[in-house]
Amino acid sequence: MLSVKMLKPYYIKEEDECLRVVLAYQYFSLLLDNKVYQFVPLESREIRVNRDTQKVENQDDIFVFQRGKEYSRVALADLLKLNDFLTNLNAIIDPYINNDRTLIKEADVDEVIAQLEKENLKRLIDEALEKNDQEQFITLTNQLNAL
Repeated sequence: MLSVKMLKPYYIKEEDECLRVVLAYQYFSLLLDNKVYQFVPLESREIRVNRDTQKVENQDDIFVFQRGKEYSRVALADLLKLNDFLTNLNAIIDPYINNDRTLIKEADVDEVIAQLEKENLKRLIDEALEKNDQEQFITLTNQLNAL
């Protein structure tokens, strides 16, 4: 039986397209056949998660765990099948994924509002022209130019 005893990142590196969850000694351990195995960075040492799709990109990587003189190699794909591993990994990456997307949404909303304000001013300028309201026309065009 395989389960995660502890999973904490050594550090998380944020890149434009992915998050790199870097692992190190004493931060990652498995319970394998009721024995605790500690992670050793002999082969792979990171989990790469695509920020857009939230999928793990390096599923073929192998992680090595040690207990005394015994070594056990486990594929990341096998770890991803464990509910407790997924729960821990999601808890680690969630703040980075959600914060990034929230910022994008807020930026998009601000851009849309600014665009709508410009379109509204143009519409009001057209109305002022139709009514031959020169004072309103000058006021509105000054507001549009200020944006």
